[in-house]
Amino acid sequence: MQNSPSLSPPWLKLLLLGGLVLFAGVLHIGLGGSVSISPVGVLDEIFSGIRLPGTTENTIVWQIRLPRAFGCVLVGAILGMTGSAFQALFRNPLAEPYLVGVSGGAGVGGTLGVLLGLSGFGSGLGLLGMAMVGGVAAVLFVVALAGGRTEGYPVRLILAGVVVGTVLSAVMTLLLILGGQDTTQVLRWLLGSMSPMLWIENWVLLGLLGAGLAIFLAQARAMNVLAMDGFVAESLGVPVRRVSLLILVVGSVVVSAAVGAVGIIGFLGLVAPHVARRLFPIDQRFLIPASALIGSGLLLFADSVSQRLLPGGELPVGATTAILGAPVLLVLLRNQVRRSEI
Repeated sequence: MQNSPSLSPPWLKLLLLGGLVLFAGVLHIGLGGSVSISPVGVLDEIFSGIRLPGTTENTIVWQIRLPRAFGCVLVGAILGMTGSAFQALFRNPLAEPYLVGVSGGAGVGGTLGVLLGLSGFGSGLGLLGMAMVGGVAAVLFVVALAGGRTEGYPVRLILAGVVVGTVLSAVMTLLLILGGQDTTQVLRWLLGSMSPMLWIENWVLLGLLGAGLAIFLAQARAMNVLAMDGFVAESLGVPVRRVSLLILVVGSVVVSAAVGAVGIIGFLGLVAPHVARRLFPIDQRFLIPASALIGSGLLLFADSVSQRLLPGGELPVGATTAILGAPVLLVLLRNQVRRSEI
């Protein structure tokens, strides 16, 4: 009888990362807001379930803080794993989930949803749905502009994405000006906000995250080859165009849903894969789940900071991730340049 294979170090690291994310989630729930709850108290309320009539702590945990923390985990994971997949696809360490016009398309769709009064439809699913339609439509337009030739395909996708994203940003600005309504809600959403986060939004994001993660992992070996060279991938029998299109569409769908739920959160999908590559082998089978977990942890931390920095209020979490993420990325890039010079 064969012995069961031992757990490899990468899987051990993934388990440790998962444990750290759970710990960060408990701290996020306990420290969020004006009423602090001890980690033991948070776990007690979670395992006790929803109480009717509930205590103050039970209501705070289950109706306000737990869905928000769960949303941070889901959105951070979506941005992290998509950033890793896009960086492999484009063979560019500066690629990120919004590179191909997803943010612009989702922003236009979401802005239209707010101006049409759909933000409250379906407990927030109206805005999420409009953002998804806009983001996916923008990416399909980018794919059409990039053409069908394999040669130079990633570069053409990036250029088309930049052009389309710029145009859509201008369209979004025009919509805000011509809408004739209070733009505070739209701007607050565009800058990224984890509040309010509803359970129904979390269940939609969870389903999309699970499907996206499964598809990305199924294409992990193909992405490993694509990350080296497109011509090598073709010579090894990898259907470059089909795999590229699949990764783009799946990534765009899940990221558009995240934008629809919480707005545009920058730098997270760029920084998380960089951190993952310092901890794991250059293999998308490990980098994708690791980037997802790191993205979750980073967004939990950033959202906790956002709630604490402004007395009597909170900063947009998208602004916080940019402020915290830019120095981290600069340090990682500087260390990478130093290693390449040795």
